[in-house]
Parts: sequence; C-alpha cells; structure tokens
Amino acid sequence: MTAANANTAPETAIPALGPWTCFDVEIEGGVAHIRLKRPETFNSMIRAFWNELPVIVRDINDNVRARCIVISSTGKHFSAGMDLAVFGGGGTSNADGGAAPDRFIAAEGQRHHIRWLQDCFSCLDEARMPVLVAIQGGCIGGAMDMTSACDIRYATEDAFFCVQEINIGMTADVGTFPRLCKLIPEGWVRELAYTGRRLSAQRAKEIGLVNEVFPTHEALLDHVMATAREIAEKSPLAVTGSKVMINYARDHTIADGLDYIAVWQTGMFAGSHMGEAFKAKAEKRSADFPDLRPLRHEM
Repeated sequence: MTAANANTAPETAIPALGPWTCFDVEIEGGVAHIRLKRPETFNSMIRAFWNELPVIVRDINDNVRARCIVISSTGKHFSAGMDLAVFGGGGTSNADGGAAPDRFIAAEGQRHHIRWLQDCFSCLDEARMPVLVAIQGGCIGGAMDMTSACDIRYATEDAFFCVQEINIGMTADVGTFPRLCKLIPEGWVRELAYTGRRLSAQRAKEIGLVNEVFPTHEALLDHVMATAREIAEKSPLAVTGSKVMINYARDHTIADGLDYIAVWQTGMFAGSHMGEAFKAKAEKRSADFPDLRPLRHEM
C-alpha cells in the first residue's frame, strides 16, 4: 500500500478498527489514528484500556496497516491515568477469597503483572512505524508513562504533565522514569517525581518534552495529522530504520550505535528506493515506495 491508496481495503478487513471500549481507530492515507474516547471519565485507564491498546498497536504494526500512528484524545483532558479500580488486580490480589498468599510468592506474581503493564506501552516504543501523540489538558500518571513511549509529543497550551503516583504514595513503575530520563534533564525528572507538581505545556516545550505547543485542540490535531501524513509519504524502510537507529543510540554507546548502523546498511540499504525518490522529485510527483512486509508469528 502506498500513502495514496493506504485505505483502499474495506474497513471490515481491518480488525484494528474495533469496536473497542476505550478507543476509536481510523486508518486513512497511511496514517492510523487511535483516539481515546471516554471523555466523561477523563479517559482514565480502566482494565479494558490495558487489554485493548497493545492489541490495536500490534495489529497495525504486525500487519502493516499504516505507515505512521497518531494517538489523540477527547474531552477536557488527555488522560487522568490509571483508574483506581485497576489497582485491585495483579499479583497482590487474593481474588479466590482464600487465605492470604505468602508475600514473597505474591511479590513474584506482582513483578510479572507490572512487566505486563509496562509491555502495554513498550509496544509503542517497539512499533516499526513512528508514533505521534497529541496531548490536551491533563496528562497524568499512567498517561505520562504512555506518552513518554511515543516518538514525538505535541500539546495544547492548556496541557500539563504530572507524575501523579507520588501524590498517592507510590513510585511510578510503568515506564515514566526509564524513558523520561532520556527525554528531559535529570533535575526536572527528579523535581516532578519527588513533588508531584504539574509541568506546564510551555515549560515542557522549553525542556524538550514536547516539540510544539498550540492554542487549540483543533490546531494541535491539524499539525499532528499533517506531520503524520508527511511521514507516511517517506520510504517505510528508511523511516523504520531511522527509528531503530534512534532507539538503539538512546540505549547504547556512540561506538555501538555507529557499528549497528553499519551492519543495518550492509543488509538493508535500498538503492532502488533512493532511485525512486530522485525520480519522483524530478517528475514533481509523490514517490511510490513499497510497504514493509507483515510479520510472521507462525511457521
């Protein structure tokens, strides 16, 4: 599918479109738009949220249903974070009504539950295509975990960010600290983590957490969707290669990063894609690049 004809397949052939409890999903022009749709609850992250998001993202990723993903929300706030009811589940619960389990056994199960929650957002970081996020109003608690796993963040002027976990007596554990420390200066991470203060959109831009701030939600979405469409027009192989290299450089030394890009280019440098890019520019048209292949999970 090219960016121009990315939505020619009937909607019924796209499982990612739902229906879903917490999301609306639209795929058009090479862009998958995932929208949180529970504004009456400030888009809190109920159990269905955690079950649905990774299924949607992995379906788009594995089946190459789009070349770029946009996440946005509805209502006054992007998301109020983890719904308190979710804390009743996981490794520490005693749902069977029996005697309290050995605390060490319970702790081991809780560790795996937390890792599962982390994976629900790691799928954004690991997706082959870039993930852009448009944030309005509050981006609180678990919403910071989610948005920090995205490639690029944009916000409205009224947006704010809050490591809410410290305000309810716990340490944030679903991805905020490992990722936030790579995105903004450590002193800011520590202030947000220790105090639970709100970080304004403007200050978030100043310290590099968001790329741009917009006066209205409409202007925000217009910009983010336009950027996503621009990305969708590029070579998917070059885009995914760029994401892989940026993530690898983030997690490794400069020497390791230089070696890895050399290995990558040895195996995946696509001269034909470069030729198409030059030809399309000379002919004043959009380039026609092949999509990545769907992933195989069985023999």
